[in-house]
Amino acid sequence: MDQKLTLSSKFRYGLADMGFALITSAMQFFLLFYYTDVAGIDPGIAGLALMVGKLTWDALNDPLFGYWSDRTRSRFGRRRIYMLLGAVPLGFAAWIMFSLPKGLTGVPAFLAVLLTFWLVDTFQTMANVPYSALTPEMTRDYSERASLTSIRMAFSVFGYILGAAITTILAGVFQGAGLNLQQAWSATGAVFGAIAMTVILVTAFTVKEHPELAGEPSKLPAVKAVLTSFKNKPFIILMIAFILSSFSFTVLTALVPYFIQYQLNMKSQVSFVLFAMLLTIGIFLIPAKLVCDKINKGPTYALGLFISSVAVIFGFFLPHGATPLIYVVAIVAGIGFSTQWVCPWSMLPDVIEYDEKMTGERREGIYYGLWNFLTKFTGALGVAVSGWALKLYGYVPNVEQTAHALFGIRLFFAIVPAVVILLSLPFLIWYPITRKKHAALVKELAEQKAAQGKGAA
Repeated sequence: MDQKLTLSSKFRYGLADMGFALITSAMQFFLLFYYTDVAGIDPGIAGLALMVGKLTWDALNDPLFGYWSDRTRSRFGRRRIYMLLGAVPLGFAAWIMFSLPKGLTGVPAFLAVLLTFWLVDTFQTMANVPYSALTPEMTRDYSERASLTSIRMAFSVFGYILGAAITTILAGVFQGAGLNLQQAWSATGAVFGAIAMTVILVTAFTVKEHPELAGEPSKLPAVKAVLTSFKNKPFIILMIAFILSSFSFTVLTALVPYFIQYQLNMKSQVSFVLFAMLLTIGIFLIPAKLVCDKINKGPTYALGLFISSVAVIFGFFLPHGATPLIYVVAIVAGIGFSTQWVCPWSMLPDVIEYDEKMTGERREGIYYGLWNFLTKFTGALGVAVSGWALKLYGYVPNVEQTAHALFGIRLFFAIVPAVVILLSLPFLIWYPITRKKHAALVKELAEQKAAQGKGAA
């Protein structure tokens, strides 16, 4: 099969990620803020509920949906059927998540956060894990995957921009139309849910699966299939680096509204600062891909993260008061974080080829299930740590913060993420799968498959 993909097929595939990113972005940037400043929930309780949600059902559903999609056969393929089943419920779940009544405390607050989070997580997992698992099944070409991922992530960044830049603006528009604060955020959740539902369905109905690249599904039992994945050394290295970088990004982004509103006294510019960072990420996706072509994916990823860490450390030293320098921080951080969108998502398919050599099976669903769990776990952990930090340093919503609270916001907005990012760099600089090694691996797999075909004949 021709390993080159048409531009149209890349765009149709990438479209769905705009919907997933829209929901993820609204949660990553504003869910904690929504809980504390709109729904009036204690940040410690919100953080605990999110962590419990991640460590219970979510620890199981990602690899399970991946495992099931590996073994599914239907008239809609083994991946798209889950997108079709999950899109509409995901849209409604997003609306419900931002529709909590105000004033919940104690156990009712904990259960409200936990149950609505479970609802969103279940249907996002159902649709997103099989969607992501389509990437290695569309092409096995090293550079073509980077191109496909770049276009997919362009849609992802656009979704992030929508979630980050217009959430508070859209809520304000609904308030201006006569809705109260709770109703305005509920309406915003409904709009985002409808958008996500629509674009996921468009991709599911228009993208074709390629069973000739998928190979035979795994015959391993579910638990053994998961455990075997942890024998894959490149996957372990990539997983450690991604956990560290993703956690750092989530902590930083979760505290952006607090940092800008309370440290810089620039509440009206929260959306514009986020827009500047995310727009920069989008602009630099193609340059990030070109750097990958020159120096391989791992070192490119490390370089971008280093640039971002320098930018956010500079943010720690910004004064208490309005300053345009926050836009410099946002833009430079965006240049670095562009590699966070391109590199890990194009490195994971290469890991799956390594697993195929190791096991003799194609197990995209298992790997993307584990990866999706890592993505959401580090996201929830980052939000939870942010909530606990606010609680620890005495944050009180909608008032002038104490010097102690402001220091805590600055510390966890800048220094903590930067230090954790720096810990990830050695894993990426010396990442074992290079373009040259991947080409040799794909060639070896093709020769093995050809030999098996001759043997069967």
